[in-house]
Amino acid sequence: MNEYFVIIFGSIFISNIVLVQFLGICSFLGVSKDLKSALGMGGAVTFVMALASAISWLVYNYLLKRFHLEFLQTIAFILTIASLVQFVEMFLKKFMPPLYKAMGIYLPLITTNCAILGIAILNISKDYSFMQSVTNGIANALGYTLALVLLSGIRERLELSNIPKAFQGVPIYLITASCMSMAFIGFTGLV
Repeated sequence: MNEYFVIIFGSIFISNIVLVQFLGICSFLGVSKDLKSALGMGGAVTFVMALASAISWLVYNYLLKRFHLEFLQTIAFILTIASLVQFVEMFLKKFMPPLYKAMGIYLPLITTNCAILGIAILNISKDYSFMQSVTNGIANALGYTLALVLLSGIRERLELSNIPKAFQGVPIYLITASCMSMAFIGFTGLV
């Protein structure tokens, strides 16, 4: 049980997928405009990352490894993730149209979100068990969601602030994200 706590805490705070490992930055900056979109994207990424971690582990251990096709790992994982994202996109379009519209182009971009592929590969490289892989996937998705929610809250406040013209828009968002990143890197401690 202790190992799962380490995976969860480490994935959310110590090695946050966005703020420490710098994966998934495009959607992080693009969808963090408001809290509703950030939570929606966080939910979609959590669903896809949890399933991608589970299915990628199964594909790797029961198909690729069994037939000595480990070199196809990246292609197999990309196909798995693309299929899952298509499923999520169809589900949201049918059952949650406002959220589907709010996410816009960023929903299909989950397919190319390097954070999801990175976690699938990380699970295999760390030789996690099935449950550890799923736990790591969910915890990393929660860390991604936490970063999105924090930045969206800050961005909403920045819209009401008096910011010098040179820093308005993207520059202040990048400065904010870099300050958040430094704070999360601080969780790793001094080496």
